[in-house]
This record gives sequence, structure tokens and C-alpha cells, in this order.
Amino acid sequence: MTASRIAFAIGAHPDDVEFNMAGTLALLAQAGFETHMMNVSRSNLDSNELPEEEITRIRRQEAERSAAVLGAVYHPPICDDLMIFYEDKLLRQMSAVIREVRPDIVLLPSLNDYMEDHTNTARLVVTACFSRGMRHYRSDPPRAATDQDVYLYHAQPHLNRDGMRTLVVPDLFVNVTSVIDVKLKMLGCHESQRQWLDETQGLDDYLESMRQASAEVARLSGQAGWEYAEGWRQHSHVGFSAEDRDPLSEVLKDFVHKR
Repeated sequence: MTASRIAFAIGAHPDDVEFNMAGTLALLAQAGFETHMMNVSRSNLDSNELPEEEITRIRRQEAERSAAVLGAVYHPPICDDLMIFYEDKLLRQMSAVIREVRPDIVLLPSLNDYMEDHTNTARLVVTACFSRGMRHYRSDPPRAATDQDVYLYHAQPHLNRDGMRTLVVPDLFVNVTSVIDVKLKMLGCHESQRQWLDETQGLDDYLESMRQASAEVARLSGQAGWEYAEGWRQHSHVGFSAEDRDPLSEVLKDFVHKR
């Protein structure tokens, strides 16, 4: 059995990958994977003080710097903030990206989260992966259909709660203690968010908020000695792969606990 070699982490906004996925992506990079990152939205609304064009430019630069920390290929956003809808235009654009990257493992947002940008991103990515092999489905720009197996893993919702305040307990835990400094460095690239998240979401220290959320997942794992963890729920393999496998656990077996 040949191990998968391409991992693609996709979030709604710059810093979403860093909050909930970057540790696992870093471990996959250490395991020899080619890594890719994307935020669907430009986050052009992430400031009440700067002009829209300037915050858009800043957010793009921050996202690129974060990807560079990991040596990941960065893919540019395809729409404006709050404009992530499950609709034809964005689906065709997302399908083109999936066909270009040809990922084996896709890390994507939770299907239940506190805002629609996140959940709609998850829905778009799921269908884009499902349609990757449909020759008559036309992506934008046009890209040839692909036939590789792809395995999807949904991250924890922001701060581990869904929009109804319910704690979400993952099925698969990844110990990211050894790469927490990488995760913090990547998230720290998004410096513009320090004031914005304080103003809009009460996160006065977004780095500490991420650390606390990761520590909570580690506690939920029940594993002694785990300080920080990321949680995942695996999507059904039906329509995405020929075999019902769990390549994330296979590759990161020394870092994984399943409940």
C-alpha cells in the first residue's frame, strides 16, 4: 500500500487553518507530505479602521507568510468575506483547485460551526472533492477530472463548540504538542487579527485562545502526557475513495488516539 503524499488544508478565512488544523498539517509535512493551504475568503472586512483594499492586501500577505513557515503551497482566495455561499460559481472554482492539487488527504472545517462562512466552506470542499472525477462537470477554470482516492477530515469548530454552544467531541485526536511552536508561529503571522478579534469576538489574545482550545482537545483525548491536540471527524469514504481507510491515522500513528 502506497502512502498518500499530498495534504490540503482549507479554511474559510486567513488564520482558520492555523487555529484548528496547522499542527496536524505540520506533522504531515514532517512525514514527507507535500502540503497546501487555502483560505476561501479574502477577509476584506476584517478591519473597522483600515481601507478595505489595505486590509485585503495585509490579510493576503499574512496568509502567505504563514504558509511559508510550513513550506506549504499557498492558494489564493476566491471570494469576499461573508460571500461564501454554497452556489454554482464558487463550487466550480473550488473544483478547479481540487483538481489542480490532486490531494490525498483534505483537512477542512466542521460541518457545524458558529458561522456560515465556515460551514459553507466545508460544504463546497466536500462537493468539489466528490466531483473531482466527473469528466462532464466543468470546473472554472477548466481542469481535467482526476481519479485519485481522497480522504476528508473535518476539524473542530472554533473553540470546540458549535453554533448552539454544544461541545463537539472528535472521533480522532492528533497530539500536536511537539509542533505547538510551529502552530503558534503560523497563527502569529496574522498580526492584524489581534485587535479585530478583540473588538468583534472578545478574544483579547488570539494566540492564547488557540492554545487553550488545543489544550481542551488534549484533555478530551484522555491521553496522559498530551498537552495540546487537534481533533478530527472523518467524512464517509463513499464517493471519495474505493477503500474505507483512515490514512491520517496510518501515517501519524504515533501521534493519534481514536475513541
